[in-house]
Amino acid sequence: MKRILITGGAGFIGSHLSELLLNQGNDIICLDNFFTGSKQNIVHLMDNKFFELIRHDVIDPFKAEVDEIYNLACPASPVHYQINPIKTVKTSVMGAINMLGLAKRLKVKILQASTSEVYGDPQIHPQSEDYSGNVSCIGPRACYDEGKRIAETLFTSYHNQNGVKIKIIRIFNTYGPRMNPNDGRVVSNFIVQALKNNDITVYGDGSQTRSFQYIDDLLSAMTKMMATNDNLTGPINIGNPEEFTIRELAEKIIDLTGSKSKIIYKPLPKDDPVRRKPDIRLAMEKLSWQPSTPLDEGLKKTIAYFDELLKS
Repeated sequence: MKRILITGGAGFIGSHLSELLLNQGNDIICLDNFFTGSKQNIVHLMDNKFFELIRHDVIDPFKAEVDEIYNLACPASPVHYQINPIKTVKTSVMGAINMLGLAKRLKVKILQASTSEVYGDPQIHPQSEDYSGNVSCIGPRACYDEGKRIAETLFTSYHNQNGVKIKIIRIFNTYGPRMNPNDGRVVSNFIVQALKNNDITVYGDGSQTRSFQYIDDLLSAMTKMMATNDNLTGPINIGNPEEFTIRELAEKIIDLTGSKSKIIYKPLPKDDPVRRKPDIRLAMEKLSWQPSTPLDEGLKKTIAYFDELLKS
C-alpha cells in the first residue's frame, strides 16, 4: 500500500484518479480547495478508511508523509481560470513550488498534469513534444497557458538541480462523467444544451478541430507514467489523435441524444486554437499506451451521466 497525495483530488480528473488508486489498494490523501472541485465527485469514497479529504489551497505550503504525488490542482476551463487570472497563475506556479518542495524533502516521485495549452494556437500539426508552441503571454488565456509552461520549467529545474523524480504529461482534451456542467468546455456545453433541447453554441464556423480522449484512457496513461523508471521524466503527450471538427462533435451529440437542438454560430474567442491534435508516438513507444475508447462509446457514458444529473 502506498500513501498517495492528489492535489485537485475532488475535480473531474482528480476524483477518477482518487477512485482508481484507492481501488488498487492505496491510501489516498485528496487535497482540494473546492474552487472548481466538488464534494459530490468524491462523496462515494468518504466511507473508505483509506481515503482522506483535506480542504487546502496548494498556494500555501502543505506537509504530509507520502510515497507519491500527483499535482492536478488548477482550474482548467476558460470560464473558471479567467475569473481570477492572478489566482490561476499562483495555483500553477506556487502550487508547483510547494509540491516540488515536498517531493524534494520526501525523495518521492511527483507527476505534473500539464496541458496541450502549452502549445497555444499551434503552427505545426499534429503537435509533438519538441514543439515550443505559439502562446501569447498577455492574452485572455495566458494565465493558464503560461502558468502551466512555468510549472513545467519548475519541474525540470527541480529535477536538474535537486534530483527530484519528476513526471510531466501534457493532457489533451479529456471528457467523461463528473465534468462540471457549467465549466464552459465544449463536450459538457454541447451535451447539456442538447439534453435541454437548447440551441448548441458553436464559436467560429465550427471547422476548428479538437481531439477528445475519454477519462479512462487518461487514467491508464497517468498510472503508467508514474510507474516508469526515473529516467523517463517527460513531457509526454497524452491524448487521442483522432481529430474531429467542432461542428462534427455538435452533430454527433445531437444524434446520440435525439435532441431537437439547432446549431448556432458565434464569434471565435481571442487566442482560441484553430487545430489541436497530439502526436502520441512517444507515449506509444515509452509507455506502450494509446487510447482505446471510441468517441461514440465515451460520449454515450458521458451523456448518461449528464442526463441523470439534470434529472436530479
